[in-house]
Amino acid sequence: LVISTKALICAPDSSAVTLSKTKKKPGLERKGKVVTDIKDAVEHYANAYVFTYDNMRNQKLKDLREQLKSSSRIFLAGKKVMQIALGRSPADEAKTGLHKLSKFLQGDTGLFFTNLPRDDVERLFREFEEHDFARTGSIATETVELKEGPLEQFTHEMEPFLRKQGMPVRLNKGAVELVADHIVCEEGKPISPEAAQTLRLLGMQMATFRLYLVCRWSSDDFEVYKEGLAQLRAEADDSS
Repeated sequence: LVISTKALICAPDSSAVTLSKTKKKPGLERKGKVVTDIKDAVEHYANAYVFTYDNMRNQKLKDLREQLKSSSRIFLAGKKVMQIALGRSPADEAKTGLHKLSKFLQGDTGLFFTNLPRDDVERLFREFEEHDFARTGSIATETVELKEGPLEQFTHEMEPFLRKQGMPVRLNKGAVELVADHIVCEEGKPISPEAAQTLRLLGMQMATFRLYLVCRWSSDDFEVYKEGLAQLRAEADDSS
């Protein structure tokens, strides 16, 4: 079988590629929207705060957003994205003095825009406290020790699972029994996966989601909060 080279050259290309405009990456679009939304918040709210937090719980934050949506807006985004929106120097800041917030956007921080009076905001953040079960790796706030003997809060079906969590247990006449004292976690030390499971079974909520104000900006004032700044520095020390 002989195939003409000329025929090959002249044959129409059935795999022609249609060139179209390159789509923006979803990540870039999201970041761009955050910048736009923050710039919009700068125009619509009289005060802007940087805040930090302990033991973030997304659902609890979502509830807080809903509670405050008529007067305020909360942003949690990448540090650089938020800094770009605010401005990092007097030359590129969205409003006079706003760039001062940017240097405090480090570690676990967010932005809070609001029209609420300062006293109301300070009270809100000071009193905000939501308890939850501790997660693996978080630091135990107390030592939890179970003493040898019956564990009446657990049914016999749970005995194999408890053993997998490292607890020295057995069934004694159908009841779960601890054959030796067992330390679940120690104050000041990281909580293991097994300890996190056990604390949940015991109903012990050792994590507290808290918010701390770091600094506040308004058109005629700028203020730094000592407690929030100390919390931010403590987080930086822990992560270094």
